[in-house]
Amino acid sequence: MFDREQIRAAADITRAQARVIPNDVAQVFEGRVTTYGQLDARSNSIAQGFIAEGCKPGARVGFIGKNSDRYFEMLHGAFKAKAVVVGVNWRLAAPEIAYVLNDAKAEMVFVGAEFYDIVAQVLAECPSVKRVVALDGGRVDWISFDEWRDSFPATDPKFEHHIDDDVIQLYTSGTTGHPKGVQLTNRNYLSVFEEGETSGWADWKRGEVNLVCMPLFHVAGVNIGVIGHAHGTKNIILKDVDPQAILKLIEGEKINVAFMVPAVILFLLQQPNIKTTDVSSLRQILYGASPIAEDVLRQAQATFNADFIQLYGLTETTGGATYLPPEAHDPAKGKLRSCGIPYPNMQIRVVDEKGNDVPQGDVGEIVIKGGMVMKGYWNRPEATAEAVKDGWFHSGDAGYFDADGYLYIHDRVKDMIVSGGENIYPAEVENALFGHPAVADVAVIGVPDERWGEAVKACVVLKPGMSVEPGEIIAFAKTRIASYKVPKSIDFIEALPRNPSGKILRRELRKPFWEGRARMVN
Repeated sequence: MFDREQIRAAADITRAQARVIPNDVAQVFEGRVTTYGQLDARSNSIAQGFIAEGCKPGARVGFIGKNSDRYFEMLHGAFKAKAVVVGVNWRLAAPEIAYVLNDAKAEMVFVGAEFYDIVAQVLAECPSVKRVVALDGGRVDWISFDEWRDSFPATDPKFEHHIDDDVIQLYTSGTTGHPKGVQLTNRNYLSVFEEGETSGWADWKRGEVNLVCMPLFHVAGVNIGVIGHAHGTKNIILKDVDPQAILKLIEGEKINVAFMVPAVILFLLQQPNIKTTDVSSLRQILYGASPIAEDVLRQAQATFNADFIQLYGLTETTGGATYLPPEAHDPAKGKLRSCGIPYPNMQIRVVDEKGNDVPQGDVGEIVIKGGMVMKGYWNRPEATAEAVKDGWFHSGDAGYFDADGYLYIHDRVKDMIVSGGENIYPAEVENALFGHPAVADVAVIGVPDERWGEAVKACVVLKPGMSVEPGEIIAFAKTRIASYKVPKSIDFIEALPRNPSGKILRRELRKPFWEGRARMVN
């Protein structure tokens, strides 16, 4: 249970639990077991480390690594030192990693072993970074995490914390090709805790077992771990999304609560031993980050005897906006395609281009207001003003309300592609492809994919007299952008459809691939 009186800022989470349940297990990772008392003490040492390194309140510190218990030690230490953790997507290419570190002006970087080489490659381009900590040791030029942490006293700095202090900064893909840093605050996370409890789905009890398996550079991955600690659960942390490992942990650790994106739920259902694995401990499965196919959801309901809850939100809304409660998952109620109802203290409207509410049942842009809406985009006042108007965050998602007040996602206003829970903006991919010497023009679209929801397709116009194989363009793109953004297929066309002002008509390109489907998101 979340203690509203004891937890008034993110920094209070481990303090509160260490006072009440110091000997309860806070987290387990690959055999390492940490109690709440230990987590609190270690986060104190890390907070002192940040202070000793010269990180002033508001300083940004980067994290590039797979899921681990050390991430949460570092995160809670940053909360106490008033440093802001910047989760860097480890799937990014080297130039993209350098961009994020420089945009954030990260002063320290914590790096997992898998990414030592790529971080070493970009450090010369990142002048703000003054210390690199090797999370898994093994580097003579970088101090190991354990050595660095243990060299500082376990003394709580007891800084004064303010409701609008930044605590986490996550990067979201940009419509212009550059990602933007989303500033999430104490206010945002207290709202997450409050709304989760008030709506009923975050009724987690102390000692319950919570699976943390989604990547920690995503708001959903971070939130599930932080919410678990705020409620005093035992967090089982999985390094990578591995369906067999997930099934083994569900059975072996008696997992009670898990969050998974729809693609991962599908992978679990495809495992040959799913029918023989004991999954009876699972009482709640949360899912979100991309729409789920109704057939997959029905199959999952038949496989897991658990309450299913869909969570819809964006990084800019700290992952929250609506929830589809368990009772609405009854197929007879006809709500399985909905993303649910607004949280009790969140306001959601569907508006036209002028910002006016559209009639019930009509499609418009989804706008969101409430305590979970971000403070803004880091050092991007113009982008913030464009996204948040009079407190209303403009999501870029198109949807509609039914007569019962349930929200449905119909399409995306901003052309964004969601593949396996990852947000991909066409502009990023197009910018990369335009660098190929044979490409005269290009448009990137999302097309249906049974495994990932959507797949990236590039429609390419070649320069006169040029020829190139699709594989060559794909290989070229891999040198410039993250692999998950790279087109899975290339179509060569004579010319791109454009309106009179020259804007690419992506809907015209997408339409043939989405024919026969009720909506243009998968």
